[in-house]
Amino acid sequence: QVQLEESGGGSVQAGGSLRLSCAASGLTYSNYWMGWFRQAPGKEREGVAAIYTGGGWLNVADSVKGRFTISQDNAKNTVYLQMNSLKPEDTAMYYCATSPYTPRPLVSMGYNYWGQGTQVTVSS
Repeated sequence: QVQLEESGGGSVQAGGSLRLSCAASGLTYSNYWMGWFRQAPGKEREGVAAIYTGGGWLNVADSVKGRFTISQDNAKNTVYLQMNSLKPEDTAMYYCATSPYTPRPLVSMGYNYWGQGTQVTVSS
């Protein structure tokens, strides 16, 4: 079965950086969307960034544009989220998700499989 495993979360001070990784296994399709989402307590899940592994198409939320970068390593079936200039409002549980197709890559409803999440905490 499809499994997604996130890693790289932690606690940093504002202005710091973290790199999240999402390793996928059990995928039966060769190309897919991989999205990063986050959810803070009491808030809705928010799409952060997404990448289509077949063509490198990217979608990045305005709230993180210029600070977060999504990239892929197809040989490792791994997608990364490089987060720079972190702010306290970036504090959330970060999830990766995958789908062979979604018309709106930053909307969670389009994704079939989800990881367990990794916590990111940014202190001021």
